[in-house]
Amino acid sequence: MKGMMDIHLQLNYTSEMEKAMQKSHGLGYAEYSCKLKKRMMVEMKRQKEYETSCRLLSGINRQAVYNTYKN
Repeated sequence: MKGMMDIHLQLNYTSEMEKAMQKSHGLGYAEYSCKLKKRMMVEMKRQKEYETSCRLLSGINRQAVYNTYKN
């Protein structure tokens, strides 16, 4: 089973992308590309952040519409 969890991806990335990955997730692309469990944790965090930003934007849009009709 362990062999199935360590699938290596061929990724192209810049040094800026590497720095951002280290800062945001605490691991580099080399580790990200080799460890399925780490990739899943990163992608779940990204999904949660995306959903949070969508809710925030929706609230801002509702407030903007409210203010438009209020005046």
